[in-house]
Amino acid sequence: MSTLRQAAVNKLKARVIRRHGRDSLPLSIHRRRIYILPTRFGLMLGVILAAMLLAGLNYNSNLALAFAFLMISMALVTMHHCNRNLLRLSVDATTEVDALAGSAAKFEFELRNGSNVDRRDIEVRCLAGSATGSVAAGESESITVTVPIAQRGVTRVKQFELRTRYPFGWFYSWTYVQGAITIYAAPAPAGSRTLPAAAANGNGSFAEVRGDEEFSGLRAYEPGVALKHMAWKVLARGGEAAVRSYSGLASKPEWLDWGALEGLDAEARLSQLCLWVLESDAAQRPYGLRIPGREIPPSGGAAHRFTCLRALAAFGLPNAP
Repeated sequence: MSTLRQAAVNKLKARVIRRHGRDSLPLSIHRRRIYILPTRFGLMLGVILAAMLLAGLNYNSNLALAFAFLMISMALVTMHHCNRNLLRLSVDATTEVDALAGSAAKFEFELRNGSNVDRRDIEVRCLAGSATGSVAAGESESITVTVPIAQRGVTRVKQFELRTRYPFGWFYSWTYVQGAITIYAAPAPAGSRTLPAAAANGNGSFAEVRGDEEFSGLRAYEPGVALKHMAWKVLARGGEAAVRSYSGLASKPEWLDWGALEGLDAEARLSQLCLWVLESDAAQRPYGLRIPGREIPPSGGAAHRFTCLRALAAFGLPNAP
């Protein structure tokens, strides 16, 4: 039964694509895009009402007939309200989503209600995730759908769905939106390698790079620091050993290089590079990325981080953007 149902759903989706083609977001949902069917409760109600009609006619019971016609009228009105809950609703979505393998991707959908009627219990379905929200009259509402991402790669979602069972759950109406969404799943950050620039500081961590251009203060002495950076006057006055810190070279970019990870397989290198990207971004250090076939110049900020992570996500994939 489930196989037949899935086959029918796939056939309907293919028909929708042929009928409406690719949609451009934001999209206003018109009447010809909305489909409606009774739910299991609706089918049970239909069977009960049919039985009541037959019993009322058979026994000539005006009370049973009146009640049956009343319930049929309510069902028709309910079907109308269920259909209207999606009609002329506007939907928009974030077309590019970034995530890490092993975590979850968050899809952002915005529903806008330009009518004077509240739209309640609108469910948005995308891949294996769904979320429900309501939109007040003349307002807009953001709905976040969370979908787990198992592995690295680039996934293109060609279709998502809006549906509702408002008000009584007797019917459900739905529509398909052919809006392309791309998921960039970067490799899970992992690894124990240290950047060569960080290892050169002698403490195995991403320490501040010291230069000779601009004095930025004093810091506690660390073994291995060059003697020319010692604050001798402080030590002569009986103070604790301190080091002059300079920030002139602190902005010197560092390269996250594929070639510096010899001995690791491709996925392990990608995970280590992803970890370095996140650590360098958190430390607000300018950095560049070198992987086979691509070189991203040093920079900083969220846009640069996304560019590097997307390059790692798409590495080695055919027809990758």
